[in-house]
Amino acid sequence: MPTPNANLTRWTVSVPKETDTALRCFLAERGMKKGDISKFIVDAVKWRVFEQTVAEMREKFADLSPEELQKLANEASEFARIEMREALLRNPEKC
Repeated sequence: MPTPNANLTRWTVSVPKETDTALRCFLAERGMKKGDISKFIVDAVKWRVFEQTVAEMREKFADLSPEELQKLANEASEFARIEMREALLRNPEKC
């Protein structure tokens, strides 16, 4: 059965009954409905990916001093600004 939105993918997941009950109670206490489980999962996955990425970056750059890290962050930010400006100049209608 096709999903109503082409940007969505249907997942089938198995979780312990205790987890299911806890999540449904959590959502119900906040006035959320059954359909909000998907939204909750999307949010949880985004946070987990973010946390894992941060942990990997901390490990990768653990040997750098705070000053070196700041310098790298500044250089990356400046590069991103330049790239964004150039992209906007190439396609001003996307502003």
